[in-house]
Amino acid sequence: MSGAMNDVIVVGGGPAGVAAAVELRRRGVERVVLLDREPELGGATRHCSHSPFGMREFGRVYLGAAYGRRLAQEAGQAGVDVRLGHSVVRMLDGGQLEVASARGVETLSARRLMIATGARERPRADRLLPGDRPIGVVTTGTLQAYVAFHGLMPFRRPVILGSELVSLSAVLTCLTHGARPLALLESAPHPLARAPFAWFPRIAGVPFHCGAEVIDIRGVDRVEAVAFRRSDGAVETLACDGVLLTGRFTPESALFRQSPIGVEAGSAGPAIDQDGRTADPVVFASGNILRAVETGGWAFREGRAVGRAIAADLARDAQVAPPVPVTFDPPVKLVVPGLLRRDAGTEPAFRDFQLRFLRRARGRLSLALDGSEVWSGEGTFLPERRILVPIPPGAAEAGAVHVRFREAG
Repeated sequence: MSGAMNDVIVVGGGPAGVAAAVELRRRGVERVVLLDREPELGGATRHCSHSPFGMREFGRVYLGAAYGRRLAQEAGQAGVDVRLGHSVVRMLDGGQLEVASARGVETLSARRLMIATGARERPRADRLLPGDRPIGVVTTGTLQAYVAFHGLMPFRRPVILGSELVSLSAVLTCLTHGARPLALLESAPHPLARAPFAWFPRIAGVPFHCGAEVIDIRGVDRVEAVAFRRSDGAVETLACDGVLLTGRFTPESALFRQSPIGVEAGSAGPAIDQDGRTADPVVFASGNILRAVETGGWAFREGRAVGRAIAADLARDAQVAPPVPVTFDPPVKLVVPGLLRRDAGTEPAFRDFQLRFLRRARGRLSLALDGSEVWSGEGTFLPERRILVPIPPGAAEAGAVHVRFREAG
């Protein structure tokens, strides 16, 4: 079944998707449909029973569930056609989507699509953790869903793996719901979250081990112990009743993986240009599907900016030039946007390149257009930290765009 032509269909009801849909309506785009597979809007923020959310977007602090309700309120007031319980099965050519809902499977069409399906934490199988397979090994998202929707805490003495910003959210969720983490284990030699966030576990009395390698998870029915090798080579075993896997996010990019657009090796998300447009001229993307992972507030602002760019693109309705790829040297992991187009809008959604590094590296980072250096900076760059490089005027006119890195000797 095929419905009427819409102006824009936004897939994903988290901060990026809602912000884009609301911005489109504010700029006069009439037929804006927002699809989400969940029964409520809010995305991953709905699972969070803590604050802060919404400070920059709405000028006040919300808990996660309340923030989700505020997003739903914004969408309703803007006149967005919100359709919950709708799962997109496939992305077809020509701005079409195959969608499954309680009504069955139907095909929806739009002049433009915007995909904002976010990211998820990698499960145990993706992390190749050794040991038994007992009950009690969960991700932060699963933990927060247990707490927020069912009032359940799956363990009382867990060991937490990871030290990203979400890891600190996991610690806070445990401490405020009757669980006392025994330790926070990070395989890297340094915390991945920035100070002062990285100080929180020790302030809360949770031992924090960097350079720790998990060598065994033990348990018959439930988790009983975790053994790890410390940075000094000593092996320590902690008797515990759960393992909480945090961070190591990956974009929810299945729609792109099974389409001709594909995904980038470094980001695992689609490549986009400075307006959020993918290799397919009618398909845009925004939020944590581009690179895992940013805060809800960052995703909201990014979604709003791409929504603005889509509205301008609809009004212009011009032919789209082929993109120029942005290349980079290792150990740079990814660059967003990874494409530039000459005929992008006059007010681009992305004013900076966002970089991530694969590992800790010290050296000189620079940007070259057609072989000429136009920006440089020196320092120590850490993995999973956002690094911003300004997109200079005229960059879209270049035939070659390259991010260089020269490691200090």
